[in-house]
Amino acid sequence: MAKKKAAKKPAKKKSAAKRKPNAAFMKPMNPDATLSAVIGGNAMPRTEVTKKIWAYIKRNSLQDKKNRRMINPDEKLKPVFRGKSQVSMRNITNRDHKPRQ
Repeated sequence: MAKKKAAKKPAKKKSAAKRKPNAAFMKPMNPDATLSAVIGGNAMPRTEVTKKIWAYIKRNSLQDKKNRRMINPDEKLKPVFRGKSQVSMRNITNRDHKPRQ
């Protein structure tokens, strides 16, 4: 007869401290003229800038129909991505659209 294995005790969970947001992401940035034409001219954190760009892309149906990871900028969004006719989702948060300070 095989011996029964002892039941494992559940590991104690550490009490998770509340996560603090990264200060660099929360620092308000002033959008340049091309970006402010899309998201507005108010200073806002980079995370909020990304959310607003995504909202604009979804509202105007700018995602490629076949390859949903690609974005086809319209005339208003094209200067934000330096005139590129198609950009990937990764480029939304890249240095391609951040204003120079």
